[in-house]
Amino acid sequence: MAHHSRGLRAGGRARALATLSIALIIGACSPAAPAPTAAPPTDAPVVPTDAPTGAPTTMPTAPPTASPTEAPQEALRLAFLSFAVANSYDAPMLAAAQAAASALNSTLTVFDANNSPDAQFAQLQDALASGQYDGIIVQPIFGPALIPTIEEGIAGGAQIAVLDQILGEDLTTSEKQVEGLAANVVFRQSEIGRKQGELTVQACEEFQLDPCNVGFLYNIKVSSLDTAIRTAFDEVIADHPQIQVVAEGEAFYTVALGLLATQDMLTARPDINVIVGADQGITGAVTAIADAERTGEIVLIGYGGAGIAYNRIRAGEQYATVAQRPATEGQYVVEDLVRAIRTGEPSPARDPVDELPDEGIVTQDNVDQFVAEWPG
Repeated sequence: MAHHSRGLRAGGRARALATLSIALIIGACSPAAPAPTAAPPTDAPVVPTDAPTGAPTTMPTAPPTASPTEAPQEALRLAFLSFAVANSYDAPMLAAAQAAASALNSTLTVFDANNSPDAQFAQLQDALASGQYDGIIVQPIFGPALIPTIEEGIAGGAQIAVLDQILGEDLTTSEKQVEGLAANVVFRQSEIGRKQGELTVQACEEFQLDPCNVGFLYNIKVSSLDTAIRTAFDEVIADHPQIQVVAEGEAFYTVALGLLATQDMLTARPDINVIVGADQGITGAVTAIADAERTGEIVLIGYGGAGIAYNRIRAGEQYATVAQRPATEGQYVVEDLVRAIRTGEPSPARDPVDELPDEGIVTQDNVDQFVAEWPG
């Protein structure tokens, strides 16, 4: 199948890209990290005073130069319960959170769950029980297991903020779903699936793919994030019987496993002509497609807004991606939590993706309007 260069426009017909990728976020796999007891052990990953080496050079808007209130403020101690420190998506988030904390006379102690819901649950309990922290930031892995403990902590006077992942049953809203949260800075998970679905429909029509056979790359299939994305994706393509998901894989937010999963999918179903997944998995898929000598024959649709995805889109090697803003999230959640602690008033919920043009859908036509906040 030869793709002719016509290009994609958000909200309309697009210029053809050889491949399409909408890419996201969340955890890279590395050996499990121990849960700290009162505070993280000395060998636990803790964000350094300088930005992590994996953080991108371009950061979001500069952190505040003054405290959220006029009067001099005491230093605050904040706990940051990270999804996975080693993930290239989380690195700029942590760096921006650290910078914002420093600017607001606060210190940040990082707990690394390393993609383990059990480890994160224990870390939350330890952070609350220690009494060492003025505020706690949680990037949930499996939210339902955390809610009772978070509610107990809030009832006991803890100031808790939620970051990145929705905490609650409704994955279509960025509003707070746990009463008493001090701050809530998250993206709407179902929106990724909706946008990927609409881009898939558009690509299948533009390239006249009939049948349009999709290989779907999960990240962590059992996660609430992946469930929300796939449910929304399926709802969009349901009205287009020529579009079918014919193979599935699991990338665990890594390039290497995205490569292996794509190899397996292409072996099982060599008729795949569209692959949908997160940016890390899509990067692995690019190599698998090249190895199969099918470059230019498969549309790639990802999410995450990684720098490497933007580069492919500019070069016409990827169809599109759905942007995310990990560094902006990290900055905002610290600012909002500190403000809530010092004023006694909870900060309103917000989704930083709402500030992006074209709903955060990045194509060759508008890619230069976007700044990647993580490398991919």
